[in-house]
Amino acid sequence: MESTKKIIESLIGKTESYGKIKYELLKLKALDKTSDVTSRFLSRTLLFFTLSFFVLFINIGLSFWIGELLGKVYYGFAVIAGVYGLISIVLIITHKSFIRNVKNKVIFQLSQ
Repeated sequence: MESTKKIIESLIGKTESYGKIKYELLKLKALDKTSDVTSRFLSRTLLFFTLSFFVLFINIGLSFWIGELLGKVYYGFAVIAGVYGLISIVLIITHKSFIRNVKNKVIFQLSQ
């Protein structure tokens, strides 16, 4: 009877130890995922802002250049606006598939 009691106490102790280790492992995995997602988000945000300023200044330069070629500065800005209008139409048409792809990538990153 007493040996059965020792075996059960030992089993309970090992189960408790296993539970604590499993909990710590889950915390570390969650921390790893959180840090991975956060670092990717911050680096991509910085890249986005840097590229946005680059594109902005390139577009202003192109607008002035095209306007100079066409004779009036605002013609250049109108041409660039028209190009962005066409790009916007394409993005509106492909919006649903783009959203689906982004969702799938986020789910894939979080599930690894």
